[in-house]
Amino acid sequence: MSDSPPQQPSHSPRNRPGSGQGHGQGHGSEGAQGSPGPAAPESTTLLLAGARLTDGRTVDVRLGGGRIQAVGTAGSLPAATGARVDLTGYLLLPAPAEPHSHGDTALTADTEGPVSYSPDEVQRRATEAALLQLGHGATAVRSHVRIGDVHGLGPLEAVLQARRSLRGLTDLTTVAVPRLLTGVAGADGLAMLRDAVKMGASVIGGCPDLDPDPTGFLEAVLELASEHGCPVDLHTDGDDPARLSRLAAMAGGLRPGVSIGPCGGLSRLPLDVATRAADQLAAAGVGVTCLPQGDCAALERRGLRTAPVRLLRAAGVRVAAGSGALRDAGNPVGRGDPLEAAYLLASQGGLRATEAYHSVAGAARDAMGLPEVRVEAGFPAELLAVRGDRIASVLSLAYSRIVIHRGRVVARTSAVREYCDSAVAVALDLPRQGRMEPGP
Repeated sequence: MSDSPPQQPSHSPRNRPGSGQGHGQGHGSEGAQGSPGPAAPESTTLLLAGARLTDGRTVDVRLGGGRIQAVGTAGSLPAATGARVDLTGYLLLPAPAEPHSHGDTALTADTEGPVSYSPDEVQRRATEAALLQLGHGATAVRSHVRIGDVHGLGPLEAVLQARRSLRGLTDLTTVAVPRLLTGVAGADGLAMLRDAVKMGASVIGGCPDLDPDPTGFLEAVLELASEHGCPVDLHTDGDDPARLSRLAAMAGGLRPGVSIGPCGGLSRLPLDVATRAADQLAAAGVGVTCLPQGDCAALERRGLRTAPVRLLRAAGVRVAAGSGALRDAGNPVGRGDPLEAAYLLASQGGLRATEAYHSVAGAARDAMGLPEVRVEAGFPAELLAVRGDRIASVLSLAYSRIVIHRGRVVARTSAVREYCDSAVAVALDLPRQGRMEPGP
């Protein structure tokens, strides 16, 4: 199926939105600085009826106030005065989050001539990219935005404006990504990075590999992060074990935490060297965000290999999975689909389907400092319903999706597959996507 331009879902009487209260967020969560206030909660509730859970139960789930109010056996929860969505045939899951995107460069692969970085163009691209990712199921997106050079802080301001315009639909947060932080040129980069944090960038990033003094770059980033209480999220290929060892030693204990990625270079190291590096990262509490769909444009392309996720997990490293490039120079056909990232981890990375999905959901939310989500009463109503009966089938044929953010339906994708002269398919009761009658 080809992607169509993202559209905001219509709020018909049949599917009136539920509550839109935001998460409580502190320094350890995305958007702690420069963020608009949470959307005001709505008075209605939303009942998700007949949803299947990963443990095999079929349940009703009532949402209200941005949270899951109750979970009961199918038919046990009254709809009260709120809206009702029939999830018969759908698997209900905690929604994915996107820990590694590039909203400022997204959707530029087919651009003829130089890419425009005018504020309006960057805002448009960042908004469209976030909505595409929302349609795939990601209700929170972390966007790495380059600062400095001739564009200064303009792209960052544009992505922050996109964030404000998307309030209530998805949570978009920004990582300020300077190029150089050492030497004469680095002095300007460091000053601009400080301004970026004051402007509203909630995470400090960058690529130490590209600085003439990688250790000095790390020192500058970690000092500024400690000063402002910001998370750190760095680009690195991870092919230099000595550099990883220094990073682990310097970053250990920093709160609210440090993530690095995509770390494809770890897969090219000898097994014993990679294992030692993984142990050091785990001991320091440094997480890794891998990119199963390919590298992003922020790194020199050194071979498209995914980080060794099984080795890292075995060492105790938190491994999240992101999408990276979304149809830009880094990956002209990037889809920005977290379920595709999970599929690749399951089909090629050696993870079980449940582990792969956790990498794009629970682990990704943890990497972004977001609260845990379970389909249980009291947890945030950040949910994804996908047509299917188990996670493995969802990763294989994840066409029809219903996305819930802050307790209301914010995106739908419906697919119907039909076969010409399909009497045999009907007689055999073969599975198919979609239904003849209108969907929920």
